[in-house]
Amino acid sequence: MEPMELAERLGRWSSGRGPLHALLSSALRRLIEEGELPAGAPLPPDRALAAALAVARGTVIAAYETLRAEDRIERRQGSGTRVAGTPGTPPQETTAQPAFLHLMEPRDGVLMHACAAPQAPPPELVDAYSRILPRLAATTGDIGYHPAGHPVLREAVAEDYTRRGLPTGPDQIMVTNGGQHALALLARALLTPGDRVLVEAPTYPGALEAFREEAAVPRALPPGLAGFAEAVRDHRPALAYAVPTFHNPTGTTLPPAARRALAEAAAADSVPLIDDEVLARLPFPGEEVPPPLASHAPEGTVLSVGSLSKLVWGGLRVGWVRATPQTVARLARLRAVHDIGGNIPAQLVAAELLPALPQTDPARARERAAGHDRLRAQLARHLPDWEAPPVRGGQTLWVRLPRGDGAAFAQTALRHGVAVLPGAGLDAGGGSREFLRLHFRLDEAELTEGVRRLARAWHAYDDTRRPTAARPVMAV
Repeated sequence: MEPMELAERLGRWSSGRGPLHALLSSALRRLIEEGELPAGAPLPPDRALAAALAVARGTVIAAYETLRAEDRIERRQGSGTRVAGTPGTPPQETTAQPAFLHLMEPRDGVLMHACAAPQAPPPELVDAYSRILPRLAATTGDIGYHPAGHPVLREAVAEDYTRRGLPTGPDQIMVTNGGQHALALLARALLTPGDRVLVEAPTYPGALEAFREEAAVPRALPPGLAGFAEAVRDHRPALAYAVPTFHNPTGTTLPPAARRALAEAAAADSVPLIDDEVLARLPFPGEEVPPPLASHAPEGTVLSVGSLSKLVWGGLRVGWVRATPQTVARLARLRAVHDIGGNIPAQLVAAELLPALPQTDPARARERAAGHDRLRAQLARHLPDWEAPPVRGGQTLWVRLPRGDGAAFAQTALRHGVAVLPGAGLDAGGGSREFLRLHFRLDEAELTEGVRRLARAWHAYDDTRRPTAARPVMAV
């Protein structure tokens, strides 16, 4: 396991109480006990792991020595450090993506700049649940298993696309448990091991994880999938994936001519193109939401993915795929084996909320724009040498550090009580190491405090990178 991958799997190891070496040995012990570090697995050298974790080498040595004394690891001169025991069949790998691992950590006072979504269920969500109760109580002759989604929600999503200028029937809608579930289903349906997938660099890390889960190989292109035609000739991809509207993480929106060109190129080369629209309905006041990419291509070329997690609340696990009826039927067959169908009350609530979104969006748009302005102002005040270009929608800023490595800084930030997402994990091409993704959906107090913690972390991190000035030699 590479040092940075192990660092990511350790999660928020350093945010507890006690000496760093004790916290590190405890986190490594947990990974060994859970089988994430199986018997015989090599561990990184002291110096390499220390660099990845942004700690002194002595911290790693002390942690390793604790585990060696417990007979959990073996350390031999010339052979390195390994987990103790006889190697067997390694378990299937699980995700090392920090955006997911942070969700599994306890709420320990760490401010979450790594995961972006509304901070609480809005009043209209609670009201919608009260409105659907009579319908739910009157349900008869329905066991509640709908692999493709409840007909009421499929109809509502289809009507929403039609209102946006893309005529759609209910048989073109597959309801999922959120946008991530939609991406995972599409990856399973369309990819086989070794397939190439064209992705933007950087991009949404959950998509990269979904493709890698199917043993596909992401091939990185600039945002907007620039150079698409040449990449198709070079890689013969089975799939392409883009976030053309309020891009995750950069916040940019692909211009109309480029949107049309991308959709037409995908159709000409017969490459299925996923249009991730999860953030597309998050404009700031006065900004227009472009039509879906599917409106620029023959039916079946573009697969649209949507969700209510960023519009309403992440706990409302409702998303969807718009595709051909044949693709929807295939997705439903794949989904039926795993969970038969989604939560019906949540789907009825989603059907209530969708038609009202145009009325509720302006207030939320003003809140997001205010958060965006507030975050940039705080960064300019406390971290003026960080570059944080403005965006016109979405929920994140793509921040360039003036020096250093985002992943190493993220480790330092954790020790100061704030979780950020380093850019390298969002870039399948191996770049973006000098970037961080920050979101502006925290409330005012948390956002302000988060930037203050980041400033303290940056000064601590930056000080360790600066050479110590030589002391003058005194004449005798």
